[in-house]
Amino acid sequence: MSSSGPPDEKPSRRSWADLGPRVASAVVLLPLTVVALYFGGLLFAAAVGAVFAGAFREWEQMVTLRPVTPFGYGLAGIVFVAALLFPVWGPLATLGAVLVGAVVALAMRGESALWRAGGLIYFGIVVIAILALRGGDTSGIWAGVFLGTVIWLTDTGAFFTGRQVGGEKLAPDISPGKTWSGALGGFALGTIAGTILWHFISPAPWWVGMLLAAVTSVLGQVGDLSESALKRRFRIKDSGDIIPGHGGLMDRLDSVTFGALFLYLVGALHMGAGAVAAGFLNW
Repeated sequence: MSSSGPPDEKPSRRSWADLGPRVASAVVLLPLTVVALYFGGLLFAAAVGAVFAGAFREWEQMVTLRPVTPFGYGLAGIVFVAALLFPVWGPLATLGAVLVGAVVALAMRGESALWRAGGLIYFGIVVIAILALRGGDTSGIWAGVFLGTVIWLTDTGAFFTGRQVGGEKLAPDISPGKTWSGALGGFALGTIAGTILWHFISPAPWWVGMLLAAVTSVLGQVGDLSESALKRRFRIKDSGDIIPGHGGLMDRLDSVTFGALFLYLVGALHMGAGAVAAGFLNW
């Protein structure tokens, strides 16, 4: 690969300026996530609802390309309320709430109506998947730990490998900063970490955990690229700036959403929608 500088010029070192803010954000967010996951119930539903309501606020600003209006905040509030309905009346109540919000969004018309309605329905489905995965027993804690570990270490592996190794771009038209080396490094670390954790949390064979971790890791990166494609579609760089070193809530949740939907489907298809975590962990 040729360089435009003189032959004896050393290539510039990659910037690690955002590493400090990333670590600081993790130090704050990780304990809060663990506490909410441990206690579950209404506390976890409120935490998930608040996070995805904040993500919808960013979605609203992205698809409308203007500051969030009171109506937009009202739609974000529906996401929060929908999450709170889950531990009280179940997933149908949550889905019903976001569908009502989607109908209202469509009734308001405008160029962004379909995007608003689609965002509400999508976030509502993801909220259902995450809350069902947590469920009401300890298996839900371990299912959440598995999902978080695979996604977090996939992101971490991709970040460090991509920065250190660089190389061929993964999808330059969608996300110019991502490389094949980062994708493979993230996949390797996420899959290995998930397989090791599986040994301690599930009686099922190790290869089942490895397969689930591998698919979750890949889907995490697909979710990341999907959000990058949406940002490219609406010509914005970051969905927000609420999390130092990361950007907005959507920039953090993009990797989680596809993985959560996958694990929900696995568990629900195996043992039913009422025992998602057990269906995911026991084979």
